[in-house]
Amino acid sequence: MLQNKVLLITGGTGSFGNAVIKRFLNTDHFREIRIFSRDEKKQDDMRNQFKNIKLKFHIGDVRDYNSLNSAMRGVDYVFHAAALKQVPSCEFFPIEATKTNILGTQNVIDAAVANSVTKIICLSTDKAAYPINAMGISKALMEKVAIAASRNNNNKTSICLTRYGNVMASRGSVIPLFITQIKEKKPLTITDPNMTRFFMSLDEAVELVLFAFENGNSGDLFVNKAPAGKIGDLALAIQELFNIKQNIITIGTRHGEKLYETLCTREEMLKAEDLGDFYRIPADNRNLNYDQYFSEGEVDISKIDDYHSHNTKQLSIDEIKEKLLSLSIIEKELLQK
Repeated sequence: MLQNKVLLITGGTGSFGNAVIKRFLNTDHFREIRIFSRDEKKQDDMRNQFKNIKLKFHIGDVRDYNSLNSAMRGVDYVFHAAALKQVPSCEFFPIEATKTNILGTQNVIDAAVANSVTKIICLSTDKAAYPINAMGISKALMEKVAIAASRNNNNKTSICLTRYGNVMASRGSVIPLFITQIKEKKPLTITDPNMTRFFMSLDEAVELVLFAFENGNSGDLFVNKAPAGKIGDLALAIQELFNIKQNIITIGTRHGEKLYETLCTREEMLKAEDLGDFYRIPADNRNLNYDQYFSEGEVDISKIDDYHSHNTKQLSIDEIKEKLLSLSIIEKELLQK
């Protein structure tokens, strides 16, 4: 299925785009990988880093349909990763989150359908489940936009979604911050030691997207099962790995932060299909004529739990250390010590 195809990655200069490139650049799956983003400096850095003719770069913005439409010509598959994802920033600029995460996604889908793209995978976040902040709300509406489009495009272009939790050491995550604070001999700052987050690597995020790519029907949402841990334990684990003892300061939660994150709501768990390492949540493809549909017996929703970072497998400090040692940034920093 995947051979000699053309892939476009929106927001392709980010952490996810870099991971996909490293995975596929030296295989025959894609004869061309197009990087679509608005940052010419990051594109130039990537061009100089990889120096590969398979990589093609398109400067544009998902807010601008015309730039997407031009970049989408001849594309077989799209990984839609472009987003405003920093929670505090989106709290202060919610309209900007709306323009990129919601309207931008509609532009990506419209351009893909217009250019007969075979399949789009839209990347979402755990913050879209029971959202309380602007970033999560915008991503929840992004999911709704994608699912609505999957109902209405007559199956010409398959549209699937993935939802995953915190990607360890990705841009904006707390791990690079802890490393910087350790190197500068400053106290480690955490918002709440009992706050839990899902832990997954970039490679695991790519695996989820590929699983959705290979197994998804239009409208499907895929969620990976992931372990979680406390932010306080993460700080202690990093200290132990670097063999240092610096003060840990609790600074309080930031704008829009939750104590724990949810990957699947209880309403979604009602219809979720357990696929081993993943859940598949099919779209509700009924139309608005609800009187045409009936069900025999209802599952008591109060007996179903949502899947969140407090009730998934909790990692111990030693297990967090083991997870951290799999990250290239940790390996690199430890070698430089």
